[in-house]
Amino acid sequence: MPPPLLVCLLLVLLVAVPRPWSVAGEPPRPGARPRAFPLRARQVPAGALPRPPSKLRFHHNVSLTVSLAVGTPPQNVTMVLDTGSELSWLLCATARQGSAAAGAAAMGESFRPRASATFAAVPCGSAQCSSRDLPAPPSCDGASRQCRVSLSYADGSASDGALATDVFAVGDAPPLRSAFGCMSTAYDSSPDGVATAGLLGMNRGTLSFVTQASTRRFSYCISDRDDAGVLLLGHSDLPFLPLNYTPLYQPTLPLPYFDRVAYSVQLLGIRVGGKPLPIPASVLAPDHTGAGQTMVDSGTQFTFLLGDAYSALKAEFLKQTKPLLPALDDPSFAFQEALDTCFHVPAGRSPPSARLPPVTLMFNGAEMSVAGDRLLYKVPGEHRGADGVWCLTFGNADMVPLTAYVIGHHHQMNLWVEYDLERGRVGLAPVKCDVASERLGLML
Repeated sequence: MPPPLLVCLLLVLLVAVPRPWSVAGEPPRPGARPRAFPLRARQVPAGALPRPPSKLRFHHNVSLTVSLAVGTPPQNVTMVLDTGSELSWLLCATARQGSAAAGAAAMGESFRPRASATFAAVPCGSAQCSSRDLPAPPSCDGASRQCRVSLSYADGSASDGALATDVFAVGDAPPLRSAFGCMSTAYDSSPDGVATAGLLGMNRGTLSFVTQASTRRFSYCISDRDDAGVLLLGHSDLPFLPLNYTPLYQPTLPLPYFDRVAYSVQLLGIRVGGKPLPIPASVLAPDHTGAGQTMVDSGTQFTFLLGDAYSALKAEFLKQTKPLLPALDDPSFAFQEALDTCFHVPAGRSPPSARLPPVTLMFNGAEMSVAGDRLLYKVPGEHRGADGVWCLTFGNADMVPLTAYVIGHHHQMNLWVEYDLERGRVGLAPVKCDVASERLGLML
C-alpha cells in the first residue's frame, strides 16, 4: 500500500521576538515587532513520531508542524508543535540510524549535527542533565561522559540519543541556544518514512522551548481553512477578542500520576445539545493518585475522555442523533482503537453536521463547544456496503489506555487558545481564524 499523502494546512505564525536569547532566556523587549513564518497541519503516517506512553499513536495523525532553522549554518527542520511535551527533539543523521531516519535524511528533514559549528553535546555534570521533569530522567554515558535521553513508547519500543544544545532561529530574531534531544535511533521502520523530523516541546517543564525562551504567554488559532490560522509567541493584548479564562489546575502536593508541567484545567461538566450529562464531579476530577487530570494538548489530534464520562457522552449522543444517523453497531470496530461511536453515511455524502447536537466542555470560567464538522470524522478506507463510516471525534481514554482527559487540537479549530503562564490560566474565545488573522495584521 502506498504511503498516505501529506495533508498540509498553511497557518501563519507571528512571533513576538525578544532580545537576543541565551540558554536561560531573557524577558521580551517592550514593543518588540512580531515576525512571521509558516505553521502547518500535516498528516503523519503511523509510528513516524515517537510518543511517550501518555500519547496515543495515531494511525492517521494530523499534527501541527512548524519549520525552524537550527545550527550554524542553519539547517531547515520540521517540528511538531506540542503543548503536551517538554523535551524538544530532532532526528539526527548519524552513521548508524534506522530506516526511518534514513528516509528523513533523504527528504532533507533530519538534522546533521556534524555540519553545525554551534552544536554541543551536554556533559553529564550539567544542570540540564539533572532535570527531573522528564518522564525518564536523563542518564550519563560513562564512556563519553555525555548526557543521554530516552523516550519510551506504548508498545515497549524506545528511542534514545544525546542531550545537546544548538542555536534555533525563530523568524529573523537573534538565535536562541536551546537544549534538545538529538535522537540517534528512530521509532519506526515502516516503509511509510517520516513526515517530520522533530518535536517542539511547549509545556511548562524546565527543558521545554517555552521555558528556555522565557516565553510567558503564547496563543494560537487553528483554522479549518488553508491559510487563515495564526500563532503568537509572546505578549499581545487583543482588544477585539474577549477571552474567557480558566485557571491552570495544580494540586498542592505532588501526586504520582499527575503531570505537573502539563496545561491542566478543571473539567466541571459536559453538555450534549442543551442537556448536561449526569456525570459525578468526582469522575471529572483527579483522584488521590493524580490520575484523571484534564490537559489541553496541541500534540494530540482528538479529545479523549475517561471511561465513565465517555460512556455517558456516547449514550446521549447516540440517543439525540438516532433520528439523523444510523449507528454503526459494530462492537468489534474502533477507529484508532479508541473512537467507537460511529455511524453509517452513504458514500459520497456528508453527515448532516448542522443538525447534530453540539458537545460542550464546561470549565471553571470558560467553555469549549464542539459543533458542526468537528463532531464527526470520516474513517479513511472504511466502508460498510455502499456506506462510509464516520466516528464521533471523542475517544475512550480507557481503550488507549490513558489516565487523563486530553483535549486535542481538532476541537481547538476556530478557537483562540491563550496560554498565560504569568497569571496561571488558559483563555478561550470562539473566533473565525481568518477574521482574527486579518484584524491582528492591522494591529501589528
